[in-house]
Amino acid sequence: MTLKDLARELGVSTATVSNAFNRPDQLSPALRERILGEARRLGYRGPDAKARSLRTGRSRIIAVILAESLTYSLNDAVASELLSGVAEVLDAQGHTLLLLSARQMQSELPGAASMADGYIVYGLMPSQSLLETLPTQAPLVAVDFDVTGRPSIHVDDEHACYTIARHALRRATRRPGIINLRLTAEACNGPIAPDQRLLSAEQTITRSRLTGFYRALDEAGHDPAAVPMWNIEENTFEVCAPVIEPILDLPDDKRPDLLLCVSDRIALTALTLAEDRGLRIPEDLRLTGFDGIAEGQYRAPRLTTVRQDSVEKGRMAARMILGLTPPASSLLSTELLIGDSCP
Repeated sequence: MTLKDLARELGVSTATVSNAFNRPDQLSPALRERILGEARRLGYRGPDAKARSLRTGRSRIIAVILAESLTYSLNDAVASELLSGVAEVLDAQGHTLLLLSARQMQSELPGAASMADGYIVYGLMPSQSLLETLPTQAPLVAVDFDVTGRPSIHVDDEHACYTIARHALRRATRRPGIINLRLTAEACNGPIAPDQRLLSAEQTITRSRLTGFYRALDEAGHDPAAVPMWNIEENTFEVCAPVIEPILDLPDDKRPDLLLCVSDRIALTALTLAEDRGLRIPEDLRLTGFDGIAEGQYRAPRLTTVRQDSVEKGRMAARMILGLTPPASSLLSTELLIGDSCP
């Protein structure tokens, strides 16, 4: 049974049958179900992908290159939301999603990945040389990351962090502190020393977020250079906890009374550890996060944070890769969510 045989059996064009398998948005749901149902009954499994790729020069595969491991990315709320947005658009257009980890690939692109029609690059890449191995003619969109000469999608990190820090600093604050994520050029899971080199805003979104914090601190009369900072290497409870526990165990007159955290996971880890120690939130310690993940909004006390629409970022990247929208860099707005952790 071939595509032509099935089209003849159903009395429709070969293009209609092809659309049922590859471009479902082009058909009514009823017609598509009729075609797929008859295909199953007659034993037709769909167009041959290898033959189609050879004929058209397109594989209908879109690769997403993740900065982190696949396990981490699928468990991270923000990354999984972005992937959900990408998959939503690819599903509707009959494309396949290929997930790749830059940390696992190191500097060489797997052979299967070279077949992809386009690439979405997400997060700070551990090696720039990996990107140099991508086909130069293939479309590429960067998310939370910049690739020279290619469109990128960001949220307005600096303005968002300025807004949330300005809100937090409206209340009297004596000892503010900042907990960053992958801000230092060399690996550091702990306090940031004054002489440590920081990554630039082109290398990590954390630097833009720090700039927003600094602007609000300066306006509130705090010397940003005197505000203690910590760095966390991975956005997980297990890696955050060893950094945050010594902060919370400081004497009352040394412990920060406000922690500005660059992610919800960091803030939620601090919140859990503070509660374990009997610290009152927000009386003894106020906390802010960034991302707006569901966990922070459904627990008590509810987290004060900035919500970014990670699903929409994924949709936008996928639409650009598929040519549904023009390739152009975008800066998305965010929403301040005022919760109980920093009212």
